[in-house]
Amino acid sequence: MKNFIVLLSLSIVVAKATPIAPESVAVVYNSSIPQSMDLAGHYAQMRNIPLENLIGLPLPERGQISRIAYNTSIRDPLRNAFSARGWWTLGRTAEGMIMPATCKITTLVCMRGVPFKIAREVIAPQPSEQPPKPKNQFSQSNEASVDSELAMMGIKGIPIAGPMNNPYFKKDQPFASSKLPIMLLVGRIDGPSYEICKRMINDAVATEARGLWGMCYIDVAKKGGGYASGDNWLESIAELNFLTGIPTVVDRNKQTFTTNYPMNDAALYYGWYTKHRNGSLLNEQFQFRKGAVATHLHSFSASNLRDTNSHWSGPILAKGAAATLGNVYEPYLHLTHHLDIFHDRLIKGFSLVEAAYMAAPVLSWQQVVLGDPLYRPFLHLSGSGELTQQDRDYRAIRLAHESWGNQPDTLVKKLRTAAANKNNGKLYEYLGLWHRHQKDNKVAIAFFDSASKKHIKESDQLRQWLYTADIHRETGNKRTAIEILRQVGQMIPAIPESKTTIALLNILDPPPPPPAQVPAAKAENKPTQNRPPVTTKP
Repeated sequence: MKNFIVLLSLSIVVAKATPIAPESVAVVYNSSIPQSMDLAGHYAQMRNIPLENLIGLPLPERGQISRIAYNTSIRDPLRNAFSARGWWTLGRTAEGMIMPATCKITTLVCMRGVPFKIAREVIAPQPSEQPPKPKNQFSQSNEASVDSELAMMGIKGIPIAGPMNNPYFKKDQPFASSKLPIMLLVGRIDGPSYEICKRMINDAVATEARGLWGMCYIDVAKKGGGYASGDNWLESIAELNFLTGIPTVVDRNKQTFTTNYPMNDAALYYGWYTKHRNGSLLNEQFQFRKGAVATHLHSFSASNLRDTNSHWSGPILAKGAAATLGNVYEPYLHLTHHLDIFHDRLIKGFSLVEAAYMAAPVLSWQQVVLGDPLYRPFLHLSGSGELTQQDRDYRAIRLAHESWGNQPDTLVKKLRTAAANKNNGKLYEYLGLWHRHQKDNKVAIAFFDSASKKHIKESDQLRQWLYTADIHRETGNKRTAIEILRQVGQMIPAIPESKTTIALLNILDPPPPPPAQVPAAKAENKPTQNRPPVTTKP
């Protein structure tokens, strides 16, 4: 209970953040690709963006582009368009640098078809010169995401290599009121296919009508050392969620969520640190909830947006998520999106692109924001919005926190009564997760047991036993965890999610290695092919 009191010292404010005005949004598409133009038109229609704010550029149909090609085919034409349309006025600083003094456009949206990454170019010294000594680790890093470069496109003469500090980092106010005309918020509607991109737009708009409700799944890496900050971001998200009333599952093992983990009702996912999709994303039947925001932190998570199997950004979007964050090249941990800030700003009602840029310490770097930039998933966290049957239990949990969040005993009592009266597995499961978060494992296990008996779906039942096994594993009772997993394997029928018990058993109780083969000795003047192999006993 002490941990909960600490939480109460924090404040959760669901902000009425003002939406980004449609007239302040410009949309860029590839005029050489009809589907890119159609996607831009669809987005403009769904978000009431004036058609005169659409810009078509004849671009190559590939994801990567050279620095020179970026300058001549993307950056310079956009600069000219902004000037010709009167969207900005340029001024000169005391040092002689040209940059925007005013800008009517706050948000730039790149459609699928616009290249998303700028290739690295090796800076070769002249024959008469010695190779220069690097001033810092980024002095030769001229690779970048197109979007992050466009964020500062109004400033002329900035260094190409290395990142630039983001003046909007850690802000807690709408971008329109931040008075930062020198930069743009740049998002991207991109993914494995144009059909997926259109679905991302439609899902974002539809979800805003009712709000994003469901479970949050967090995968802590436990890598230690210099990676501790990444884990801290994820732990902060869990703390905020239990304060807010968002059911949250936290995996604190070094391994990621195991193969086909039953990640049901996944509205939010934050994890790290593996190169390619795994866990629930390996389950062919798995789908995120409509409007889901999901991201897996990895250096090259967005290096290939067209592949639904490799890396993370493409697979996440292919599995139904509406938005994700990614990196096209190595960003280094401290310079990537700080996920705790990102999540906090989403909870407060800010748009996807505002939350992402508040969480990004630098610009002219490797990050991309994938999804409708104007999307506000938690617009109805206060309880407003359209009511649906599938959201009922999650709304009830949130309402309970609104009413009794500062009275933990009353909160538990009210939820327990509601769970018993309605035979509701989701409410029992939340009570188990809540008590586990308070490190009250004995009570948590009792609630998980009740939830397993009330849940209808077998995959939901399975997840309760996985919680219990994980508690025993975490507290040093590995043998008990193994026995639970073996029993569950016998109780739960052969559903796709059953693979997760096999994967866990292979981690906790790996099978013995196969017997080693000993080469047969060669006999003098006799063939050996008919001799039986000699093996050692295991």
